[in-house]
Amino acid sequence: MGYGPVRLAVDEIWLQGAVELAGLIRRRAVSVVEVVDAFLRRIEAVNPAINAVITLTAESAMNEARAADGSIGRGVVAGPFHGVPFTAKDVFETAGVETRVGLRERIGMVPGEDAVAVARMRRAGAILLGKTNVPPGGSGGLTDNPVDGRTRNPFDLERSVAGSSGGEAAIQAAGGSPVGLGSDSGGSLRVPGHYCGIATLKPTTGRVPNTGAFEHEGGLSDSRTQIGPLSRFVEDLAPALSVIAGPDSRDSGVVPALLGDSAEARLDGLRVAFYTDDGETATTADTAAAVREAADSLRQSGALVTERCPENAGRNALDITRRYWDWNDLEGGKTVELLADWDRFRTDMLTFMESVDVIVCPTAPTPAPLHGEGLDTMFNYTLPYSLTGQPCVVVPSGRSPDGLPIGVQIVGRVWREDQAIAAARTIETTIGGWRQPSMS
Repeated sequence: MGYGPVRLAVDEIWLQGAVELAGLIRRRAVSVVEVVDAFLRRIEAVNPAINAVITLTAESAMNEARAADGSIGRGVVAGPFHGVPFTAKDVFETAGVETRVGLRERIGMVPGEDAVAVARMRRAGAILLGKTNVPPGGSGGLTDNPVDGRTRNPFDLERSVAGSSGGEAAIQAAGGSPVGLGSDSGGSLRVPGHYCGIATLKPTTGRVPNTGAFEHEGGLSDSRTQIGPLSRFVEDLAPALSVIAGPDSRDSGVVPALLGDSAEARLDGLRVAFYTDDGETATTADTAAAVREAADSLRQSGALVTERCPENAGRNALDITRRYWDWNDLEGGKTVELLADWDRFRTDMLTFMESVDVIVCPTAPTPAPLHGEGLDTMFNYTLPYSLTGQPCVVVPSGRSPDGLPIGVQIVGRVWREDQAIAAARTIETTIGGWRQPSMS
């Protein structure tokens, strides 16, 4: 059986998202070989400038693409992402592919098996294109390390991509990959997504196993870090989450909670609180305007919108997080005090969410700053929801006067990724969404 008469032009392939590509492949409007080749060519075109992909798996990807086309010819589809390329932050173990995490001592370290999230993407039919850059050791706000160098923002090469999923956010923004995997402890998916003008999701704590990710302990010892997807398009987030979510019998912190369907989540009557400033960290005028415009778009879609900010969210979250970072230096009594304060913070947020379904707020105080700047405050708006474990979606909403993207943060109730994604999709389709960066 040959390919159908309706064909996608080769130079249009990289412009498509993961869900769209999966449908085109199933309808035989494009071959998997063409798709993989198109994204490898796109990486070749953009990566010298932005330095986002640090390990390319071109040969194995093309071999898998040919095998995937053969399966399609036999009427066999491996899963929802059959033949769709993906990239992964270089904290994830990848069988047969070096995972060096920006550390000289890990050069040549080749895992024997995939991290759980990577393995699940592969089982869903996705094809690994390569690994993306991280800060040294895979954590921090600056995607620059002595092994692989600095990643640059596709919208302005002098601007930051943040961290620690900065390499992944940059290659998504530049169109070198239709979907990717990153991780977030204090904002490491969300702030890079905001700086680079793409969509991303930090799931509810306990949704996705951390197994096989470098220094992502999971369980009770790592109650903030979550693995999540990045894409240019909101519609790719829920399908990717459904693939990587669920217990793996190794990460003891993962809960077998049901996933809601974002396509069925209603905005009519959705209770939305928004704030443009937490009272602790000032935001730029264009950031505040982007949040207000996002809230207005939800109001026009039937949501019940009020301007409200959780009390002391900025101040308390930063204090608790700093003490958490100093965990190993705390004496026994100080540890108990930290956990008690953390519990109170979570309880206060649960109380706030009794009358709220979704919060819309800044992702960071400013658009992407120059390299090395803004590190002291870049995570101040994401830290509260790392402590509470709530799901957060970032979606492009506005633009700064000099054309930098501004992503707003949509925070849902725990286990209600569906409502946050539905709100993000409305914002994307009415006022925001990915735009090609200037380097294109």
